[in-house]
Amino acid sequence: MMIAAVIYNYPKLNIIAGYSAKSTASSIFVANRTLEFTDKTDTNFSPINLADDKVNISEKSAQSGAFGLLTRKAFYREGLGSVLALEEQDLNKNYLTPKRALADQTTPFPYGNAAQKDTVFNNVDYAKLSQTLDVLFDSVNQTRAAVVVYKNQIIAERYADRFNQNSKLLGWSMTKSILSTLFGVLEHQEEIDVFEKDLFDEWRKDERKEISIHNLLQMNSGLEWDEDYNSISDVSKMLFLERDMTKIQIEKPLVGMPNETWNYSSGTTNLLSGILRRQFKTHQEYLDFWYAALIDKIGMNSMIVETDLAGNYVGSSYAWATARDWSKLGLLYLQNGTWNGEELFNEKWVKYATKPTPTSDGWYGAQIWLNSGKRYPNAPKNMYFFSGYQGQNVFVFPDQDLVVVRMGLTKNADIDALLSGIVKSIK
Repeated sequence: MMIAAVIYNYPKLNIIAGYSAKSTASSIFVANRTLEFTDKTDTNFSPINLADDKVNISEKSAQSGAFGLLTRKAFYREGLGSVLALEEQDLNKNYLTPKRALADQTTPFPYGNAAQKDTVFNNVDYAKLSQTLDVLFDSVNQTRAAVVVYKNQIIAERYADRFNQNSKLLGWSMTKSILSTLFGVLEHQEEIDVFEKDLFDEWRKDERKEISIHNLLQMNSGLEWDEDYNSISDVSKMLFLERDMTKIQIEKPLVGMPNETWNYSSGTTNLLSGILRRQFKTHQEYLDFWYAALIDKIGMNSMIVETDLAGNYVGSSYAWATARDWSKLGLLYLQNGTWNGEELFNEKWVKYATKPTPTSDGWYGAQIWLNSGKRYPNAPKNMYFFSGYQGQNVFVFPDQDLVVVRMGLTKNADIDALLSGIVKSIK
């Protein structure tokens, strides 16, 4: 009976150890936290807390074991973040790294990283705003950072103990909105057509040839995908067992029709990362483009997007940045793609990216979540947001000239009350 139980649960142990090793390595070597803190917070939930974690500082690796039956190792690469090893030799390979721009430490926020030139707005009730944020920072809600930006000015900012404005925070699926924006940049440069079809040789002999980049951006391709983080599913196998995360979705059959079957899929986003890779002659150009064309261009200099073992950015899940830098992506959309006088994309892309996807009930655009379906009934209907696991959010309010960032460890917070309270604090 015991042997049968072990055999049955062995694949789950692989995921448990893999999640813990990857999270531990990133927490320590990307975000500069301690193993003790990581074990008490980021990996302290069932069943991940069953893993036993160890760190090798000199090797920049983390090792996690599950009941002494299985061990996984993750390691850090400068400029690329942490990744799970599949073979011991993965740790000793040479990896190309992206070229980064120097951070602007003289220009005030948001266009640089120097202190902002504070403005006191007579129409902002600062006391009410502060009271609205209070609910986020208790033992239940476990918020790590909150930033409210109004008319390009931070009007409220708060951090949990052991976090501050320089703390890198994992955006999880907010990374999807980074990837989508890169397609907007390429389209603005007339380098890509998002309505292009016939994307892969593997699809040419069946109806999948009708799937467009547009369908993939809207997660409305009709491709099979199981996005279940609590079981051995497509997404858990992709994140913790695959060397090249851009390929797993290619193999999936249709279970619906393109433009008629919305299904949230991290595999689709990483497939898009692979399509993005094909736009460049060399892998170095692909690595550099993410930063040169968007991330460093708008001063998100703290950000690091982690790659898989094959060198592809994990667009579904793995971007780290400070809360202030996450707000800059929202501000870019608020300004219709123009950053400090330079047009990266325009209002046409913003309208496209925030147009409701068919069959999504008004919840989803092009890798961006929408409120047109009134998920948050007391927030403006035209508010849209980037969203990630465990309550990572950047909310964009076009009519209020407002961006709200909340980074946490739980989704328990009353976000509807938070957003409506913030809007009401601005008269």
